[in-house]
Amino acid sequence: MKLVNKFLSYLISDQDFIRQCNLRSRSATWLFVYKKRWRRDAILHGFSDQSNRWFKICIEDLIKQVVFYPDEDIYLLTASGNIFLFASNSQKAVIAVNLVSKAVKKIPPCPLGPRGTSSWRRSGMKLVPESSDSGHFRFLFVELVGNSPVVFEYNSETEKWQCREAREGKGNFAGNDCMFLNAHNAPQESLVVAIGSEYIPPQILRPRFGNREQQASWVNVNDRRHVYGDGHVMIMRSRDQRRAKVLCSIEVWGISLRSGNWEYVSNVPSEIMEQIGKPYGVMIGCLEARNGRIRVVLMSNYEGSWDIIWLTYHQQSGVWNWVLLPDCKMKGANLAGITFSSGLSLT
Repeated sequence: MKLVNKFLSYLISDQDFIRQCNLRSRSATWLFVYKKRWRRDAILHGFSDQSNRWFKICIEDLIKQVVFYPDEDIYLLTASGNIFLFASNSQKAVIAVNLVSKAVKKIPPCPLGPRGTSSWRRSGMKLVPESSDSGHFRFLFVELVGNSPVVFEYNSETEKWQCREAREGKGNFAGNDCMFLNAHNAPQESLVVAIGSEYIPPQILRPRFGNREQQASWVNVNDRRHVYGDGHVMIMRSRDQRRAKVLCSIEVWGISLRSGNWEYVSNVPSEIMEQIGKPYGVMIGCLEARNGRIRVVLMSNYEGSWDIIWLTYHQQSGVWNWVLLPDCKMKGANLAGITFSSGLSLT
């Protein structure tokens, strides 16, 4: 646009305009989808809750700085602010990409050694960018080492890893100030690590479901799916329909600050379920809880066609919103990562 019109060029280059755009962008929540085979389509598809269209962000030239093989598959792990983390399967490395500064680097192997893409769990890792514009970030993940959960943290400023072993909790914790990472997910009992101040050891929580969940119709384990994240779990129930399944209900539970067990939060209203309950063959999900809102995205595939559902629950008002998404044009493509993000600068 700068090349087309001098007035637009002046407007776009104006610092007040740039500042307003960045303030709006940073306050928005973004959903990013990445498709497999970067040499064919090295593009991130991003949708903001303040827009009505998908944006395409080409990262091919950035990825080429560290990925030298044209047939290499990379996967989107997570994103926050201007930082995006990708995993290289053949190199067993994590790649950090800053979309604004165009900086690209490989993160040194963690103390556990090189890790393939199947080793990463979305609910067990967190990317935390620095509040300043330095471009530095912290990357944390939890893993069981000898049956004990250990938190591994990488600091991009020092380029070093540090490890902290989690300890059994004492029944209370400052949940609002904690970061929750899942070390093990299971319907009966999960193993979650609550991370607070760097001066306090990470705390082990073992949330279980109470009477309400025990009374639910869980006869067939195949009729439900669980998605974990940020101290919450989303339970999706489905029913069989010919060669597919149809989504019937969605519930959200969170870790109770009093007992440390799963506590019922809310379920998606029937009027929304009637609109999103479409046939699917395979379904995956992503969950984020931040600033009093719980966001979930469900991505399903049915006979080669992808469908994306974005739901937001406002905890204070108790209201569910369905964010309508235009077609992402993913028919025939293989999904290589999906994540929520916030704090993105446009320039």
